[in-house]
Amino acid sequence: MTNSWMNWAGDQACAPAEIATPRTADEVAELLARADSAGRTVRVAGAGHSFTDAVLTDGLLLRLSGLDRIQWVDRATGLVRVEAGATLNALSTALHPMGLAFPNLGDIDVQTIAGATATGTHGTGATLQNLSAALHSIELTLADGSRVELNEQSDPDGWRAARVSVGALGVVTAVTLQLVPSFVLEGVERPVPVAEVLADLDEYVDGNEHFEFYMFAHSPLAMTKRNNRVPLPERPRGKAVDWFADILMSNYTFDALCRLSRARPRLIPWIHRGAAYAGSYRRQVDRSYRVFASPRLIRFTEMEYAIPREHAVAAIERIKELGRRFDSPMPTEVRFVAPDDAFLSPAGGRDTCYIAVHQYRGMPYEPYFRACEEIFDTFEGRPHWGKRHFQTADTLRERYPHWDRFQEVRRRFDPKGRFANPYVERVLGPLD
Repeated sequence: MTNSWMNWAGDQACAPAEIATPRTADEVAELLARADSAGRTVRVAGAGHSFTDAVLTDGLLLRLSGLDRIQWVDRATGLVRVEAGATLNALSTALHPMGLAFPNLGDIDVQTIAGATATGTHGTGATLQNLSAALHSIELTLADGSRVELNEQSDPDGWRAARVSVGALGVVTAVTLQLVPSFVLEGVERPVPVAEVLADLDEYVDGNEHFEFYMFAHSPLAMTKRNNRVPLPERPRGKAVDWFADILMSNYTFDALCRLSRARPRLIPWIHRGAAYAGSYRRQVDRSYRVFASPRLIRFTEMEYAIPREHAVAAIERIKELGRRFDSPMPTEVRFVAPDDAFLSPAGGRDTCYIAVHQYRGMPYEPYFRACEEIFDTFEGRPHWGKRHFQTADTLRERYPHWDRFQEVRRRFDPKGRFANPYVERVLGPLD
């Protein structure tokens, strides 16, 4: 029987020579040493929520779902040691009763901790960094089966490279996370005219711990979401209310409208206006991770770019106008992130605005995404490593001040190129 793997969106697939699901770090080491002896390349699959071909391999594919345990917790310092295959949701659920939480999360939380950090996954918040900034130390297993522990003291460059590595250095088998005391968020969603949001963008972004919005090309409204800490007890919404809002309306109903637009693209402007108006006022007071994330059942593909925050308004206006020229029923998402110092972090060294564009499954994405990328390029854009883009190492090198330092770490940890694949060689270049 042929081994096969497919991502969540269903648009990336491969047939590796071997798929393995190790349950211990020692098993990972044995598998890597065997692959090294056989001259096979190795890639790792997390939850499959990347839209690129980053995972694809004809060699050994490791699935780390068996390495999902919490190894230890230090409540006093907030340090937590976890295995690489644990998902963000599972960690949040298990750690909340212990009084700990991630300081920030994105709008989905089904990814593994290793996959989410390796691609620079982020939430939103002008003073909050991406998820990889929470990595206090990283256990990396190399091609020969040896293991190294990377932190700011033991190997500063290795640590800064491994936090956002696109899987190009080795297999992350465990990480130590710096978490914060658990907290309750008040999430408020309401429609606001896009023009009003952009006119007072700094006030919205700096006046809330977490601010984001969605907009449609053919609607004047933005669907805004503001999340802020409150000294209140959690008040989970009823299951029926959750199902109606998050499953029936946001997923099933919108999915049906997207299918309709795929068959009849001329309806897209009407769908945009209706969907934006349907985003009525909602308020939620609950545990942080329940407010941050919501279910995503609609299948789509996505491009997301990080641009300097000072260009946010100009870029958003241009992307919104561009969207009117292409047939996509889906919204554009806008978020904000603080700078960090990981070598390949898209938000590295600068206050960042992230802009994400989407295309529904089965509808052509490339012309739309290429046109968007031309705009992002004019604003010094850096692509999200797990989302579609058309960049190469030659076009990316100048966008990352520490590019050469990352490559030095890559040559040191993976001199034979065992953790490369066509995606890695395309975006990072071949090893010298």
